[in-house]
Amino acid sequence: MERIGVALLLCCILAIAGSALEIVEFCPDPYQKGDPDEYLVLEGHGPLDGFVVSDGEGGFRFPDGSRIDGRLTVARSAVAYAESHGALPDYEFFDYSPDVPEVRRSGDLRMANRADELLLYQGTTLLQQVAWPDDVASREGQIHYLEGGVWDARPLFIGQSRFRPAVFEGVRITAFVAPDCAREIFVQAVSSAESEILVNVYEFTDPGLAEELVRARQAGVNVTVLLEGGPVGGISPEGRFVAGLLARGGIPVLQMTTTERAHAAYRFDHAKYMVIDGARVLIGSENYKPSGFPAAGTRGNRGWGTYLEDPALAAYFREVFLHDSSGGDIAPLAGTAAEVGDPRQVPYTVEFEPVHRGGVRVTPVLSPDTSFLITDLLEGATRNIAIEQAYITNETAYELNPYLAAAINASRRGVEVRVILDSAWFNTEGDADNDEMVGVINRIAAAEGLPLEARLADCDGNNLEKIHTKGVVVDERAVLISSINWNANSPGFNREAGVIIEDAAVAAYFTSIFRDDWEAATTRGRTENGIGSDPAKAAAAFCIIIGLAALYWYRHRR
Repeated sequence: MERIGVALLLCCILAIAGSALEIVEFCPDPYQKGDPDEYLVLEGHGPLDGFVVSDGEGGFRFPDGSRIDGRLTVARSAVAYAESHGALPDYEFFDYSPDVPEVRRSGDLRMANRADELLLYQGTTLLQQVAWPDDVASREGQIHYLEGGVWDARPLFIGQSRFRPAVFEGVRITAFVAPDCAREIFVQAVSSAESEILVNVYEFTDPGLAEELVRARQAGVNVTVLLEGGPVGGISPEGRFVAGLLARGGIPVLQMTTTERAHAAYRFDHAKYMVIDGARVLIGSENYKPSGFPAAGTRGNRGWGTYLEDPALAAYFREVFLHDSSGGDIAPLAGTAAEVGDPRQVPYTVEFEPVHRGGVRVTPVLSPDTSFLITDLLEGATRNIAIEQAYITNETAYELNPYLAAAINASRRGVEVRVILDSAWFNTEGDADNDEMVGVINRIAAAEGLPLEARLADCDGNNLEKIHTKGVVVDERAVLISSINWNANSPGFNREAGVIIEDAAVAAYFTSIFRDDWEAATTRGRTENGIGSDPAKAAAAFCIIIGLAALYWYRHRR
């Protein structure tokens, strides 16, 4: 009898556990007019009898005998949901599709965009409640995900991927830098292709690079190019000419943009990578422009890049490309045949040759999926951090950029931190750009006595067009190469791509490049107080410093 009692108790426990149900995903404010594609996802196992979902005004339950085994989706309109997501839901609120069963409604559950709640009941017992804006911050197009019992705070939108962190060992890499040797690595990568080249790049304006891809296509390689359909300032005449050149060469040219079928998944497709034969990846900070991959011996941007040889790593980026190029927000890009003038080429003396390494550990970094890995990298520093960026902007007037905050906090525990920012006119003529940021960083360093310093690059003295890299070297052991700018938009709203490379020789290579740029920046754009000679800018920077310092001490004394 005792064994029978234990068995019955175990069955009861399993039955209760099996009936567990929770809301794990919902989108209250989708892009379609009137929100017919709003939906929620439930997860659990067992019968659905007795479960009710409500917003306090209306609700629904499932048809008698319904079960769940994993996840199921309930949408307002199955047809509208399929238009947004490419598949039908499991249930719908109203009878829009003969292929999808309806839930049993009580009133009209309509998730409000800005403030509402979802309630999950079993009988009269409240199992779960999620309210916005209390529990999640709602934005148009944003999907809310429950992970480990916590609602994901990242802004993740319809059509975006959710790739997990992945690490690849034993990768063979070639590290390179622009303007010195970037073009030769690009040409070698393209000429090595035998079957497929997949290109995703924000802007493509260099006809010479396009001709390399056309030659590969003529040799029988399948080539596809994905571009941002609405870059800042629009697609340039040079960009449309290159798109036409590629199309005439038999290469499909696609753009990510808002279409009649779908809203653009990302604010900008700002990534810069190429996958070759599903086995190799070229990735870096530079667009496919004459300044990003300049002809040998000519001036261009300072940019960091790497060529990675590993089938598993390439398969990862190939999956990213296929995801991003297959949504409803992808459309052909019309090119032109109107030629544009050749850019003026300035002679440049090459200083840095490529470096080749094998057996390297590589971690992809995707925005917004895994951009938190950059924070983890900075927070793990123990000795030194070298940061070279096109620019850094803070979140608000009194809140530091999160990556910069992680670097400054590292300096507070004794890590030496050095920051180089671009000095081109478009990054220094405003009232809150790179020269002010250099001043802010240096004032924080002076006020707290930190091993922290920022400088503006001397691009003229180092014969560079501008600093365009988004690079970091940590402890001379790990290097970040990416397209991710340090602003409020890039890590959370763009499609970006990069890698963290863990190898002492590669770190030494980029440290030497950083050091060369650092020494050239010794006196450029700096004054005794570190913020320039404009009294108004000095006063503004001082106020920012006081506000940031007060916020920091308040948070850390709580």
